[in-house]
Amino acid sequence: MKLLLKKENLENYWLLMRFNRPIGVFLLLWPTYWALLIAGEGRPDILVCVVFTLGVILMRAAGCVINDYADRKVDPLVKRTKDRPIANGSVHPHEALQLFFVLIVAAFLLVLLMNSLTIWLALAAVFLAALYPFMKRYTHLPQVFLGLAFGMSVPMAFAAQTGSLSPVAGLLFVATAIWAVVYDTMYAMVDREDDIKIGVKSTAILFAEADKIWIGIFQGLLFFTFYLIGQKAELAGFYIISLLVALGLSIYQQYLIRNREPQKCLAAFLNNNYLGMAIFIGILADYISG
Repeated sequence: MKLLLKKENLENYWLLMRFNRPIGVFLLLWPTYWALLIAGEGRPDILVCVVFTLGVILMRAAGCVINDYADRKVDPLVKRTKDRPIANGSVHPHEALQLFFVLIVAAFLLVLLMNSLTIWLALAAVFLAALYPFMKRYTHLPQVFLGLAFGMSVPMAFAAQTGSLSPVAGLLFVATAIWAVVYDTMYAMVDREDDIKIGVKSTAILFAEADKIWIGIFQGLLFFTFYLIGQKAELAGFYIISLLVALGLSIYQQYLIRNREPQKCLAAFLNNNYLGMAIFIGILADYISG
């Protein structure tokens, strides 16, 4: 079955790639921009920024497509996902696989504009992105695999900007992975009851009644890593202020999830966009003022 380019099909592909809900793009872009700013010491290369912005958009879309393909038999059983294009039959699974391939090829063509180290790292990123959606069948830690997949944009950004990796790149990778575990556990709390019924695994299920405590532990690890990043990258004033703002947002997220209400857990997940933005503004302002 070939991709169909009629208007209604394009609309369904748009929904399948989740372009109507760009939160995932932002959560992937913020760590990428943190890395580009630090690697470029406040002045990252314009071409690199454009390539990575477009690459993030394409890879997030590809991730959504392969995720829905992997969940094609599960999504119809979950209230929140039963109307997704593959689940409701408006996009055939074979079409989804073809769309995934097109998006991956487009992203790879973009990365060919970068150096060889970036290209090799991109191959690892594609592998993790394709692997992640299937992990919820076999492990309670799919959020960790999501973090590793999202985190790959960080070493790629350093490789593209500097031609090498550094301890700061490693710390940013760790921070991105930890942050993903935090916000995706909040997201998993929304569907926990449905996931338990159908046998899908997540950190929200693994942590059970200790979910808020574990999220708090990971938030603490996240801010400790942010502190180390600031020390290594010699970020001070505005960066410290941004960490305080982000800390306030994290406390607010804990407030939102306190009763485990699905809509409040979803709001906490979405609030992480502001946390990522705050860190970005702090890094940018620190370099501008310095």
